[in-house]
Amino acid sequence: MEQPAGGRRPRLVSSLALGQRAWEVTLEWERGLLSWRDPQPPRGRDGGNCFVPASEIIAVEETEIDEKQCSSGKWQKMAKPHAFTVYYVKRAQKHRWRCSEVTFWCVDEQLCNQWIQALKELLELQKSRPKQLLVYINPYGGKQQGKRIYEQKVAPLFSLASISTDVIITEHANHAKDNLFEVNVYKYDGIVCVGGDGMFSEVMHGLIGRIQKDSGIDQNNPKAPLVQCNIRIGIIPAGSTDCICYATVGVTDPVTSALHIIVGDSQPLDVSSIHHNNTFLKYSVSLLGYGFYGDILKDSEKKRWMGTIRYDFSGFKTFLSHHYYEGTVSFLPAKHTLGSPRDKKRCRTGCYICRQSKQQPEEPQKNYGLEHNEDEGGEDWKVIKGKFLAINAVNMSCACPRSPKGLSPAAHLADGSIDLILVRKCSRFNFLRYLIRHTNQDDQFDFTFVEVYRVKKFQFTSKHLEDSDTDVKDVGKKRFGQFCRDHPACCCNLSNSIWNCDGETLDSSTIEVRVHCQLMKLFARGIEENSNDEAIYNQSTVEQLL
Repeated sequence: MEQPAGGRRPRLVSSLALGQRAWEVTLEWERGLLSWRDPQPPRGRDGGNCFVPASEIIAVEETEIDEKQCSSGKWQKMAKPHAFTVYYVKRAQKHRWRCSEVTFWCVDEQLCNQWIQALKELLELQKSRPKQLLVYINPYGGKQQGKRIYEQKVAPLFSLASISTDVIITEHANHAKDNLFEVNVYKYDGIVCVGGDGMFSEVMHGLIGRIQKDSGIDQNNPKAPLVQCNIRIGIIPAGSTDCICYATVGVTDPVTSALHIIVGDSQPLDVSSIHHNNTFLKYSVSLLGYGFYGDILKDSEKKRWMGTIRYDFSGFKTFLSHHYYEGTVSFLPAKHTLGSPRDKKRCRTGCYICRQSKQQPEEPQKNYGLEHNEDEGGEDWKVIKGKFLAINAVNMSCACPRSPKGLSPAAHLADGSIDLILVRKCSRFNFLRYLIRHTNQDDQFDFTFVEVYRVKKFQFTSKHLEDSDTDVKDVGKKRFGQFCRDHPACCCNLSNSIWNCDGETLDSSTIEVRVHCQLMKLFARGIEENSNDEAIYNQSTVEQLL
């Protein structure tokens, strides 16, 4: 062991056996780094250094080792071996993480215990790690594999990391949401949901709603500044769609997500609140879509018996119908937010734009709403009227396996803004060209009929409701007959679309939306830039530590 300098914790260096060879093992206290290297690699092999940061060590355990495993060469005829195993995160291909392990041994019991104690003390310093979690499992979502996935792939990892859990199997819709208003959420270090995007949405609504209730915030007030939720949510993907997990981790893999939870990662996330006539409707963290994506959801809800293939069927049917909708979009540009929807600067781990955006001041609330523009002149709202095939508002890229770039490739997870995408009426062929660009490397906004804006707030009013507060059906009776005579190609029973809010329906077409910067946090770290490397530890990160 090296002597401490200036009162700092000493650097621990030992010659320990790995397999049947001696390796130099080093624990850097100040840098929080465990490394080991082979000082005399076999001929024809590179020695190399192996690095694991303390933040990515899962657990350390004393290990029983068979003497036959260490009974050759210079280690022969020695006393009983003493060993310990270090479990750590190892990066695999396509953003996947795996739990790997390495076992070191020696014949000096005191030295072995010293290493175990030092590593455990280092793990205790990782204050962001959860110790107690509340877990909700949806046994019905996706392929109904949530309970099996948790028990076989996730629970053993939580046990290895000494994380205690309270598990609740949900029995009906909104079970988790309702339960979060009853339990003592503050005794937990995080909430874990096992299921798809719908399950995450339920947990999110329950947690945000509970925090606002306890803080005396009226969610029905669209001007109310919401209280940040510091209790993190972890997503174990087990649904038919896991878009939020994919966009925040880079892959929909239960083991990867469980490891992000174990190491205590924290990724802030913007949340949009949606209101209608001063009544709270829903929160959204990914896609809020009217027109094309709303029609797909509306049609697919009638075909749940088809399973996941219903999305393809409804998507093809909606594309052929080619409905467009008239209305007015009003929005407040995000003037102080760094970046733009077309700058190709994608949101990745440690995103500079997201870090800087949190430091920007919030816009004043007194002028919230378009009606105050001309009278008080406090906010520079923009107004666009037209006929739209799709109106999409995204808080994140909305990337998924079928669309690796997503609906807005440069959208950020936590910059306090929404990317508002307006697809105006165009030919069916041009709309197909636009959709195809979601799956390739071409610029999907490079069309005359597509506009994209980075905004803080927006409102939408359907043309059929602009001059009347009457029910949609009554408006349709009065106005839509003449509209159809003037536009024989339109479908007479679709005067309005619905909003697709993170895969759930919003029947009100007229809404007002406001983004809340970094309102909640996930057990994630964003998509890593170089996580396709199969190295034990990203060399660039090691260089930063050193």
